[in-house]
Amino acid sequence: MISIKNVTFVYEGKERDGVENLSLDIARGEFVLLCGRSGCGKTTVTRMINGLVPHFYEGDFSGRITVDGMDISQTPMYQIAEKVGSVFQNPRSQFFNVDTDSEIVFGIENLAYPPPVLQKCLDKTVSDLDIEQLTGRSIFELSGGEKQKIAFASVYAMSPEVYVFDEPSSNLDTDAIEKLRKNLLMLKRMGKTILIAEHRLYYLKDLVDLIVYMEQGQIKQVYSQKQFLSMSDVQRADMGLRTMDLSDISVPLNSKKGADCKLKIKDLSLCYKKHIIMRNINLGASCGEVIGIIGHNGAGKSTFLKSLCGLHKQYGGSFRWKEKELKAKDRLKISYMVMQEVGYQLFAESVEQECYFGIKNPDRQAGKQIMRQLGLYGYKDFHPNTLSGGQKQRTAVAVSMVCGREVLVFDEPTSGLDFDSMKLVANLISELSEQQKVIFVVTHDYELLCSVCSRVIHFDDGMVQDDFLVTQQNIEKLHRFFIV
Repeated sequence: MISIKNVTFVYEGKERDGVENLSLDIARGEFVLLCGRSGCGKTTVTRMINGLVPHFYEGDFSGRITVDGMDISQTPMYQIAEKVGSVFQNPRSQFFNVDTDSEIVFGIENLAYPPPVLQKCLDKTVSDLDIEQLTGRSIFELSGGEKQKIAFASVYAMSPEVYVFDEPSSNLDTDAIEKLRKNLLMLKRMGKTILIAEHRLYYLKDLVDLIVYMEQGQIKQVYSQKQFLSMSDVQRADMGLRTMDLSDISVPLNSKKGADCKLKIKDLSLCYKKHIIMRNINLGASCGEVIGIIGHNGAGKSTFLKSLCGLHKQYGGSFRWKEKELKAKDRLKISYMVMQEVGYQLFAESVEQECYFGIKNPDRQAGKQIMRQLGLYGYKDFHPNTLSGGQKQRTAVAVSMVCGREVLVFDEPTSGLDFDSMKLVANLISELSEQQKVIFVVTHDYELLCSVCSRVIHFDDGMVQDDFLVTQQNIEKLHRFFIV
């Protein structure tokens, strides 16, 4: 079905990013996992199969790629799109409409289907994927995970023979990942050919037929499912890969809640377009605490943290820092937020300039050390928008280290990161904790939570449902949220 023969591709203006002398054959109906460290070339392989390389991304290309007999380099993109459907890591980049219904049928509408057929396809897609609650919505009101579901639905509506996914679980909660797994199983049973580039591996272990492990733009090894599952956790960690079983992750034996409460939130209610979405939030946070914020996609977690940072101003209640009430402008001065869609906050012309952007008298030596710790120093002269998703995420984390604010907020900081990068981010958050910063982390990443968080706050139904320490004694609570 898919044949990649001796393909080398280097992006224009870059000397090392891309792939080198790549050859891979994928049979019809096979489920193939691309894995490896961030920047190893996984996303480039997905772009080669859906035609973005070489039609959209410019660079030096050699070799031959065919999909169901089509020579990708010689086939127009609209013809490739009928055969190959793609779900990108950042779904926002593939949206063309402002409402969910129009987005789902956008692809088939461009095939000139009449309105009755469009409606029938929409109804079937919504029913098959169980996304009735997302119909008739504005794209701009969706959470990151909900956008991912709409992106998948828009591809499913076209019923391509080949599905290409780039980090589809990166912004999804536990329930949504389970639904994704069931949808992938449905596609597999339909005989579709599936290629997925992914760091989270546990939900795929019973689905994949072949596992392609990549390093520095090359295929280092191809494993069968049996061979891959027989590897130990230590072997996989050495390869920069995530765990295959969340229940094997250990949690700290003792996590203490700080006694000196510096940040107090009282009677907080949050509104969006005059509708109350969260209410009766009362909590405190101490210096040095790392507080994990969990809950379903769309529960209001990101809105809560934007309000905390002074970025969301439709609220009631009060924020106090060291007993002084803080208005939105005051909270902006003491806090820094690493956003889920990190591209919104990258402004400078290079990674190094980004680390100091808008910061008065930055510690440049500390900035260089942080870039080295995060594996970014070799990219210091690159424009941030040319980086991979994981590298952009680490760049924003680097800025949070340099800026010197008192309250630091991370919204899915390990989205799209491999095991090594996740541990790097966890270690840096731990350093910030030792510097007595107040830290909030919105995350669906169980490995990160167990690595660095000392406390968990669970949001659901617009309220705080639970607030507990991350300890071995609370392991059952953690499993209830993260392990299906």
